[in-house]
Order: sequence, then C-alpha cells, then structure tokens
Amino acid sequence: MGGPTDMTQAAAEARTAEPLTGEELTTGAGEEIQGRSLRQIAWRRLKKDKGAMAGAVVIILLVLMALFAPLIIKLWGYPPNSVHPETIDPVTQAPIYQFPFGKFSSQYLFGTDAPLGHDLFSEVVYGARISLLVAFFATLLSVVIGSTLGLIAGYFGGWVDTVVSRTMDVFLAFPILVFAIALAGVVPDSAFGLSGGTLRVVMLIFIIGFFNWGYIARVIRGQTLSLREREFVDAARSLGARGPYILFREMLPNLVAPILIYATLLIPTNILFEAALSFLGVGVQRQPSGEPMVTWGGMLSEAVHYYTLPHFMFWPGMAIFITVLAFNLFGDGLRDALDPRTR
Repeated sequence: MGGPTDMTQAAAEARTAEPLTGEELTTGAGEEIQGRSLRQIAWRRLKKDKGAMAGAVVIILLVLMALFAPLIIKLWGYPPNSVHPETIDPVTQAPIYQFPFGKFSSQYLFGTDAPLGHDLFSEVVYGARISLLVAFFATLLSVVIGSTLGLIAGYFGGWVDTVVSRTMDVFLAFPILVFAIALAGVVPDSAFGLSGGTLRVVMLIFIIGFFNWGYIARVIRGQTLSLREREFVDAARSLGARGPYILFREMLPNLVAPILIYATLLIPTNILFEAALSFLGVGVQRQPSGEPMVTWGGMLSEAVHYYTLPHFMFWPGMAIFITVLAFNLFGDGLRDALDPRTR
C-alpha cells in the first residue's frame, strides 16, 4: 500500500486529468483568466483609440443638441424664424454683433445675420436637426438596399450577379447632383400628402439614399463571395437549409461589422451632400413660419451674398467641419476595432 505521498500524487494527477472550467483557469500569479467575446475585444480596442472616442463624444453631443433643440433655444437663444432688426446697424446695414470677428453679446452667442437679424446660434442648433435627419435616414436607405442586393449577388452568382453588378455600375455612374437639381425643379409644392419643407426633406432622403447604394453593395458582394465558401455555409446546406435561411441567418450576421463600418463612413458623406444641395438652392429652404427649416448648407448659401460678414459663414462651416470630422474619426476607429487587419 502506498503512503500519504502516493495518495496525494494520485489525487493531483486525477485533478490534472479533469477538464478545467473557465472559472478554474488561472495564471501563474494565481489570477483568474477570463475569456472575452468578440464584442468585448472590439470595445476594448475602440476604447484605446482616443480619436475615435473623441469623435463618439462629439456625435453624441450633436444628436442630443438636435433632439433637445427647442429646450436649448428656450434657454440660450431666440427662435430661428424670429427677426431682430434692433441688432442691425441702421447706417451700415450690418449686424452689430459679429462674434468671433466682432462684438459679442450674451443674448446672441454667435451674433446675428443680415438683413433681418436672425439668431445664428439658434439656426446652427436647429440646422443639426435637418442635416443629421437627412444623413441618417439616407444612409439607412442606402444600407438596406445595398446590403440586400450585394448579399443576393454574392451568394447566388451567375446571371443574378451579372444583373446586380451592371445595375451597380449604372447607379455609380449616375450624376446624382444633376438629377437632384432637375428633380427639385419639377416637384410641386405638395405631393404624396406632404408639402413644404417636409416634402423637401423626404425628397432629399430619397435622392441621396436611393442613388448611393452602389458603393455598399459592392463591399457586401465582395464579402459574401468569400463567406459563401466557408465551412459553416456548407454545413447549413448539408442540413437542408434553403437560400433565404443561409442568407439572412448564417451570412448576414457575419456581415454586420463591414455594414456598420461603411454606414458610419457614409453618414458624413451624406451630410456634405445635403449641405451641397442646400447651398445650391435645391435642398431644404427656410420657412417664414411654422416649424423651423434651417440647414447648415442653406445658411452658407445665404451667407454668400454677405461675404463681408465672415461670422455668417464661420459658424455653419465649423458645424459641418466638426460633424464630418467626428464621424470620420469614429468610423476609422470602429473599422480598426472590428477588423485589426486593416491597420
């Protein structure tokens, strides 16, 4: 019979042979090792990217500013449609308050414009509502159309891939700006139960979103071509799964990362596109009454006529610059976090 030492050694060997659970795995220092999911790993990488986190903070502040614009203006400004002729110099016909290039007033934080004296601070705050609304919904429309068609083209191949790919080429070559200018001239004041600024917003969302799906469709098609040869897709086929199940239950979850990355990079592009259309006079126009319809591009369009008033151009220009920069920083950081191979 073995002694106590033999029994202890046998017990240690038996314990070593047993599989260790996640809670029992420890380091040499006695610290517990915890497994991390892909989401946790991506979040850990994203938190280390200071530029991406700064962009995320700015985006959150912009969204909050757009959502609570009426409350913000009630506390620190005047309604965008209100006029303040007392802020206009009767001799020069220029605004008295032109911060940061002139006199500052605590009542008009960004100064006023000419010739009626609208509060620029309230216009910038309300402008975030239209610009972000158009950008977000136009991006959503592009992502839905592009992801669906790219997924179908990449999975089925053959003549389906040929038709979808050639359609992509047509939309990518389509002169969207020219089409938007032409369409804005023929759209009546009311249509489809909508009128005024609401109709203009819906039209911009449709034009920007519907004609920009080709880019994301190409990205998703390329990813799908590689995924359809993977083992999990072959396993689903061998178990009798049909095409729609494989597309939307097996492959689409693996495409969430590239879709999310492209969406965050497409939003700033759509913001610039909306600003360009409003600058050219075919976007959302200022409404003299009712719900304020102000956009940053429209403010720049009005400021062109008053080029001697730099503060009039400065604030909407800075709003566009900061918003686009924040989305680009966050999009780049998100891409690196979800796919480190792109570093």
